[in-house]
Amino acid sequence: ARINDPDLDVEANDILVMKHCGPRGYHGMAEVGNMGLPPKILAQGITDMVRISDARMSGTAYGTVVLHVAPEAAAGGPLAAVRNGDWIELDCESGRLHLEISDEELASRLAESDPTAASTLIASQGGYRQLYIDRVLQADEGCDFDFLVGCRGADVPRHSH
Repeated sequence: ARINDPDLDVEANDILVMKHCGPRGYHGMAEVGNMGLPPKILAQGITDMVRISDARMSGTAYGTVVLHVAPEAAAGGPLAAVRNGDWIELDCESGRLHLEISDEELASRLAESDPTAASTLIASQGGYRQLYIDRVLQADEGCDFDFLVGCRGADVPRHSH
């Protein structure tokens, strides 16, 4: 609904950010990262914008998209601190993604936020969902349970893709 709002404050050179869609924030890290462009931008003839998310999406999607940002917002990563109007540096050649705020401001914003709020809304009091939220690893670590690391082989069968 927000992307489709004709009054959305967005311009062609902006970066779209979607957060709380990683392994903890959107349990199971569902394929929700295929963030379309705002219709008001498409109406200007613009067909691509930088999009950043802790989500995942299909390899058949398109455009300039940074995914699997880790640690994700729901794990207290810097993505949780992003606010409208912030500057973000994306340097693909050097592999750098940086929120252009001071370390003090980052710490302050993260201290004010509750990174687990989105997860807690979905979780039950205990049980598998809570175990998952509490113990799932981040995307860059494979989204496995932390207590299973080192308990089994690392081979991935050919049919497992």
